[in-house]
Amino acid sequence: MPRFLAAKPDADLLRLPWHVPLEDWPTDLLVALPRGISRHVVRFIHVGDDIVAAKEVLEEVAVNEYRLLTELNRMGIPAVEPIGVVLGRTSHGGILDPALLTKHLAFSLPYRALFYRGVKSETVQRLLDAMVVLLARLHLTGFFWGDVSLSNILFRRDAGEFAAYLVDAETGEIHDQLTDGQRAHDLEIATTNLFGEFLDLEAGGMLDESLKPDVLVRTIQERYYQLWNELTGVEEFADSEMHRLEGRVRRLNALGFDVAEIDVSTSSDGRKVRMQPKVVDSGHHSRRLMRLTGLDAEEHQARRLLNDMDTYRARLSTTMPESVVAHKWLMDVFEPAVSSIPEDLTGKRDPAQFFHEMLDYRWYQSQREDRSVPTEEAVQGYINDVLRGLPDEQLSTLAPTSERELANKYDPSQGFVDDEAPPYDPWEDQANDPSIPLAGFDIDALRAKAAKKQR
Repeated sequence: MPRFLAAKPDADLLRLPWHVPLEDWPTDLLVALPRGISRHVVRFIHVGDDIVAAKEVLEEVAVNEYRLLTELNRMGIPAVEPIGVVLGRTSHGGILDPALLTKHLAFSLPYRALFYRGVKSETVQRLLDAMVVLLARLHLTGFFWGDVSLSNILFRRDAGEFAAYLVDAETGEIHDQLTDGQRAHDLEIATTNLFGEFLDLEAGGMLDESLKPDVLVRTIQERYYQLWNELTGVEEFADSEMHRLEGRVRRLNALGFDVAEIDVSTSSDGRKVRMQPKVVDSGHHSRRLMRLTGLDAEEHQARRLLNDMDTYRARLSTTMPESVVAHKWLMDVFEPAVSSIPEDLTGKRDPAQFFHEMLDYRWYQSQREDRSVPTEEAVQGYINDVLRGLPDEQLSTLAPTSERELANKYDPSQGFVDDEAPPYDPWEDQANDPSIPLAGFDIDALRAKAAKKQR
């Protein structure tokens, strides 16, 4: 009988066939969701009304990753939500690796589902920006990732941008604060892995000719250091330029970060001012939207919804408190719009993304028709003209990114039926090279230790 390590055990999980290796599970229990390359067996499983991702991995790795993900969620870092670990799995063939269980992130996509023939360069740049923001947020909290790659990230649409979520934390470490050397090492790992992934996309014809792998990698490095300097860098200016204090805070807010404290000092003669943000937290707009309306949205979505709320308040020409106006906007504008989505189309977009795209549609229609299109009319127009034609991003009805047939639709990492070899994963070359030390992440030693415990 398997053992479960979980904060909230689910009875439906106990009934699943944990004595069977994941790769042999019956397909009626599985969901065919797109995912990235993985060095482990991963399956998406129906559990009641939820979708759970199960990954077979060594016990110490599984337990450590479960605890790391729990801590990251506690700190508010964008990462998949851990459910638990299934331990003590055995079958007629012997001992099975434990299974780490995480909650499927609704409306999320792996990078391979977003790269397709003809993908715009701007889309690729937004994906990279999201990844850089995620890495900076992790480093601000003292998290050393150790295996940064697109395959270990899920993306969700965030208004006109993307939000990135950490998926794989098995090589991660949490420190009080990262050194410059640790951050540089994480970035070096990122560039190595990403370069391999971009080469793979290029070989598959999924990367536009204008996008060169080496240039993309350099871009990531440059953007990371630019963002890190904006978040933590020291700025000096004359005492007559005190407005730059407010300007720095506004720039950080625009990036989605809150400044809890700024260290300000002046020179001995009082003519120079030196400032540095000390405690920086993310989610500036999403927290404000949650406080006012209770809506949970990504950062750029929240900013767009707040802008519409502010416009709504201006039209009312009222002196009502912001909290009262926010409730009125929620009841009179947002809720009626979202409630108009037909049941069969609710998997196309999450509510906040739907509202953002409807606002874009309303603006374009107003410009085209030279009149102010009412929201109710824009909602119906967007549903009929746009939403019905979009792929479903909630579950498994995603439009295929290729006309080629997958070798196993439940395991995209196995590649296509006409592939001579499975997709290339640059991590595997390093993991299987005995000349490269794994910095304490010794698979053979951990596996031997796990086997010893089972005796």
